Amino acid sequence: MIEQKKDWLLPTAAGAGILLLVGGIGFYLMRDDGPKLDAVVDTPQPVVETPASPPTSVVSTTPPPARAVPLPPLDESDPEVLGGLTELLGQDAVMRHLVPERLVRNIVVTIDNVPRRQMALNQRPLQPTGGDLITSGEESAIVIAPENYARYEPFVGLVSKLDAKTLVSFYRGLEPLFQQAYEDLGHPDASFNARLNEVIEHLLQTPTPRGQVALVQPGVLYKYADERLENLSAGQKLMIRMGVDNATVIKGKLREIQAELL
Repeated sequence: MIEQKKDWLLPTAAGAGILLLVGGIGFYLMRDDGPKLDAVVDTPQPVVETPASPPTSVVSTTPPPARAVPLPPLDESDPEVLGGLTELLGQDAVMRHLVPERLVRNIVVTIDNVPRRQMALNQRPLQPTGGDLITSGEESAIVIAPENYARYEPFVGLVSKLDAKTLVSFYRGLEPLFQQAYEDLGHPDASFNARLNEVIEHLLQTPTPRGQVALVQPGVLYKYADERLENLSAGQKLMIRMGVDNATVIKGKLREIQAELL
């Protein structure tokens, strides 16, 4: 389902930086204004299924690199995370995109939610994205307009410039904080690093629509006309909404990050 009114950056991704990418993807949920339509599109657009990659069974268990100074407590870690992200991304990008509170906890919640049907919008690590959903076509055959995908380009442009090796190194230095936040979320015996890899793999398996993406609006909210798309996770729906070209860039960066994590 495509929520209306605003478009939330779900989702950046790993490590606070990786995590900025994966977490950012997680929070780029659509909340767009649009006309109330009762029409139903009878012929949904076909979907090209992305071939499944071989299952990844080995996740790195290498200890994080030694630090010259101890890590701060989890709930006092925002200055450290913000400082590192400012060095990686630049002050303008950090000020424009990040919600500078409870960063580690919010990133962990976001990443954990990416494969689920719904996201916790009140725990987003990124700022809302401006603009409304742009559609085209007759009321009986509404589609996402090509112009809509340009709304994602600033975020995708930022992601394309990220150096995967540097991001993962930064994440490794903060990894105990992310692990603690994941355990506090209700996973005391699970590895956040393994969950992160699982989520990246999930996003990489997002199918690629062929042609325009058809919508219906049976009530207040838009839905995908193709039930296969409507039944995707929140994270995969976001990958569909940002358009094939943008999603290709994101997938490429996720593969680089995954390779460094493993």
